[in-house]
Amino acid sequence: MNKADLVNHVAASADLSKAAAGAAVEAVLGGISGALAGGNSVSLVGFGTFSVAERAARTARNPRTGDTIQVAASKAPKFKAGKALKDAVK
Repeated sequence: MNKADLVNHVAASADLSKAAAGAAVEAVLGGISGALAGGNSVSLVGFGTFSVAERAARTARNPRTGDTIQVAASKAPKFKAGKALKDAVK
């Protein structure tokens, strides 16, 4: 399912126009992105938790040349599925 399919599903399920459903999906995704950018986590009970994972700086090796390089520390989004989502997928 891509974003357009999700908008169509929300529109059909909530009896909304596609424009209103698109705005709702954008608002939810924007809210999650904004919270993660601010360093907060987002917990949706039964669905899962979005959080930010810290990746430490490390030394890596270029497989083509064999040279070692330094990879800077970074932050990455992380998702942990909730029990209801895990049960639904089983």
